Parts: sequence; C-alpha cells; structure tokens
Amino acid sequence: MAYYIGLDVSVESTAVCVIDAAGCVKKEFSARSHPEDLANSLNPFSDEIAGIGLEAGPMSGFLVEGLKQRGLDSVLMETRRVHAALSAIPVKTDRRDARGIAELLRMGWFQPVHLKTPVARDLRLMLSARVSLGRRVRELDNSVRGLLRGFGLRVPTGARGRFCDLVRDLIAGNPVLEAAIFPLLSARDTMAAEFAKLDKLVRDQSRNDNVCRRLMTIPGVGAVVAMTFRAAIDDPTRFRSSKSVGACFGLTPRRYQSGETDRVTSITKAGDASVRAALYEAAHVMLVRTTRWTPLRAWAMRVAARRGAKRAKIALARKLAVIMHRLWIDGTKFKTA
Repeated sequence: MAYYIGLDVSVESTAVCVIDAAGCVKKEFSARSHPEDLANSLNPFSDEIAGIGLEAGPMSGFLVEGLKQRGLDSVLMETRRVHAALSAIPVKTDRRDARGIAELLRMGWFQPVHLKTPVARDLRLMLSARVSLGRRVRELDNSVRGLLRGFGLRVPTGARGRFCDLVRDLIAGNPVLEAAIFPLLSARDTMAAEFAKLDKLVRDQSRNDNVCRRLMTIPGVGAVVAMTFRAAIDDPTRFRSSKSVGACFGLTPRRYQSGETDRVTSITKAGDASVRAALYEAAHVMLVRTTRWTPLRAWAMRVAARRGAKRAKIALARKLAVIMHRLWIDGTKFKTA
C-alpha cells in the first residue's frame, strides 16, 4: 500500500499526517522538528512511502537534506499555492494543515520547489547577512535623525560616509544629547564597519566567479545583482526556457479572465523578492545612470516614452532575467550591439 505523508513544520515540532492512496488517514502524530526524529517516527511506513511533502520554508532545506541522508526522499511544495489550497479549510490547526499537505501530495495539486545546493545556500546566507546589516545601519541613521529633529537639529543628507562626524559636530557641547546619541553612533560605527567587510567579501567572491563575471558584462548589473541572481537560480538547467525566468520571480503581469471579463493587472510578485528587487535596481541603473548605448537600453527608453518609466523598468527587469539566464546557459558575454 502506498502512503502519502504531509509535514507541517514549526520551529519546535512538526505535525505529521499519513494517508493511503484512497485518502484515508492511517496515523497522525507530532514529532520534533529534526530529521532523525522524523525518520524514526516514519520508520514503520518506510517500505511503502509514495511521497513526503512539506512547504518550502526556513527549515525545509535542513529537513529535506536530513531525511534524504536517511533514505527518505521528500518534495518541497510552493508555499503560496499550498496556502491558497489550505485556506478553504474553515478551522486552521497544524494537524489539519498536515492532512491538507498530504492530500495535495496525493492528488498532485502542488508545484515542486527547487532545493538549493549547499553552494547556493552559502551565497544566499552572505547576501542575506549583508542586507540585514545594511538595514540596521539605515535604521540607526533614521533613529538618530529623528531624535535630533526634535531639538531642531538636521543632519545633512547625502553624507553617509561622514554621518557620525556630522552628528558629533551638531551635538557637541550638549551633555544630554551626547549621552543619548553617542551610544547609537558607536553601535552604528561598529555595524557599518562589519557591513563594509561583508560587502567586500560578497563583491570579491562575485568578481572571482565565472558566471557572475559574465553576468556583469551587462550594463547596470553589478557584483551584488549578479550574485543574487546566481544564488537564486542555482541550477540554470531547471528552466526549460529562459522566458520562464521572469515569471519565476514575479515579473510578469497578473491576469484575471472570467466570462466577458479579462483584466491584466500588476505583476504577480511571485518568487524571490530579493531577486526581483535586484533586477529592478539593475534596470533602473541601465535606464538612468548608464550612458553607454545598447539596443536593450534603446528598447527600454521607447517603452518608457509610451508607458512610463516605472513600467519600462519592470519590463526591462523581466528582459534582464531572460538575458542573464541565457548568458549563463550559453557561456557567453553580453554584446552591446
């Protein structure tokens, strides 16, 4: 008998539901969210398991790899579609979610998600840490600006490299402000220094990577954008067509068609938001900052003249995703003409 197993994962425990090919529940239980505990609890069904499914999430890669090492293959399921299917259940519990995941697995009503390789996960870790540190530095900058604004003091904009020096000059001689602001500046200096180290590490690694170097031949695509794209794609052969890459990262329009109604609205925003933001940034740089003429930039400028700059940047970001994937597959560099 074939068994389908749904896992609803949380930090401490995982709800498990085992159903047969007819959809009848054979066992429901909870286990610690660790591959060894899950494998031991599923051992009685190991010879007849048709599939194990779980939503893609922060712990999913760790669990899938651990289960695979113990002879249990599992599949990652796209979160948005699973959530849409489970939202029809009026009462939400972990046990019901595990049952729903098992049913989706049994019927095949899910979209599998690519499990990134260890190399891609390491790259993504560095990029995420870089983004997190940069965000904290900006938050401290804004906090200091907000605190000083209450005293009628304004820190000039566009002076990121001299921010702390400017603030110290502004509050010099005010013991209350010095006591309150200096600790924030000290923390900001430390985080900014660590951000600079991590940023250099990311950029150096990107420049030493053959794939990233080819991607960086495109005007507007820098080291961070190239590495972000590389870490997200991981295996370019998993896409049958380069045209599907833009849709994977939510850069294609959303469409609603029913009867006489047929609307094309904003982009879907599916997939990795960090890649979508990186591609949009590259499109912005190509349109606004670069001066080198290319047919791609000329096309985007014509779109901007007809539809506006924002839509042109989205269209260019989508086309950049296609081109970058094609360069990766072909092993070629971007040609300006």
